[in-house]
Amino acid sequence: MLRFIRILAVCAVVAGFFAPGPAWGSAAAHARATKKAPPQETGFLNRRVEFNGAPYRFQVYLPEEWRREDGKLWPMILFLHGRGERGSEGMWQTQIGLPAEVRDHPERWPFVIVMPQCPLPAHWTDALELDMAMAALDQETSEFHGDPERTYLTGLSMGGYGAWELARLHPQRWAAVAIAAGGVFWSYEPERWLESQTLPGEYAEAVGRIPVWLFHGSDDNVVSPRQSELMFAAFKTAGGNVRLWIFEGLGHDCWTRAYNEPELPRWLLAHHRESQPGSMPAQAERMVIPRHPQAIKLSAAALDGLAGEYREMNGQSVVTIFRQAETLYEKDQYGAVSELDAESAAELFYLNGSSLVRLLVERDGQGRVTALVLRDDRHEERWEKLPAASRQGAGPRP
Repeated sequence: MLRFIRILAVCAVVAGFFAPGPAWGSAAAHARATKKAPPQETGFLNRRVEFNGAPYRFQVYLPEEWRREDGKLWPMILFLHGRGERGSEGMWQTQIGLPAEVRDHPERWPFVIVMPQCPLPAHWTDALELDMAMAALDQETSEFHGDPERTYLTGLSMGGYGAWELARLHPQRWAAVAIAAGGVFWSYEPERWLESQTLPGEYAEAVGRIPVWLFHGSDDNVVSPRQSELMFAAFKTAGGNVRLWIFEGLGHDCWTRAYNEPELPRWLLAHHRESQPGSMPAQAERMVIPRHPQAIKLSAAALDGLAGEYREMNGQSVVTIFRQAETLYEKDQYGAVSELDAESAAELFYLNGSSLVRLLVERDGQGRVTALVLRDDRHEERWEKLPAASRQGAGPRP
């Protein structure tokens, strides 16, 4: 009898193994069927293009909303970096300029951005490197649903030299062009300046009325602002569509301010290649952008009201505001002193600092200053003012 019972038990186990129902085999299959696909990659991606028998590494940026399966056409930007970002690792070109701004404000840049890298010791004006950049653009346009009617060109410094070349060589490709600290007189070929009377006009004729936005720092001692002035004048004479912004007090690195301009991506998107060139009106706009707003003079009482020690929420001292005569200063926790000016009674700026940084003044119902809010282009910090009585009783802090 015992042997018979054991045989029945074994049969039951075997039957359960092959029987339908919630057995381990069907459960595993169900788990495999319901497993979610891995998230789609977006952001900055490593890429490679084979050109002229050699591989080139570069980067492409895909907005978070990009989807392979929806078939939506996306606006494209070809970005050419400067001299200092040359190499072959394929990534250094994302450190400054447009890529850096995209990291700060991805919401402003709904573009697929192609960022090739110029190898050492080449330059973007070399024919081989220009062809490589176009090959990378063609490859990414095909793979990532690029819109040929909304393809834009931009570059900074040496990349601005290259952008002028691509604008001249492929004018039919671009809906608009933006160039920061660039020109057509290359620093490594100074003899091109001998053609200063003719070269700008040749480029203006080749580019036609494709909208061009130029940016330059007034104090640029690397690529002279005269380069952009000459190009602006040539396009204006030829009836082109050009705007030039000169950033007062900025040197060669005007691109940080240029790519930070919220209007720039909107301006690009406002232009489509299908409207080129006949329907684009002749237009020439030149502006000098002050580094800081016009300062106002605050009363002695207002300056005294701002003076004091300011701390973070955790009690850590951040800055001390003080005045000497009619000038306001800030001393930070490390001992560095900066001069402050007032844009209004509620907004201060650093006279020798970034044009993007402001100190916003908070007051209570009686008009007493209670806090300062440091706000730049990316974030803000709130510093509470220590009451005068607390300051008088406070001992030295370590």
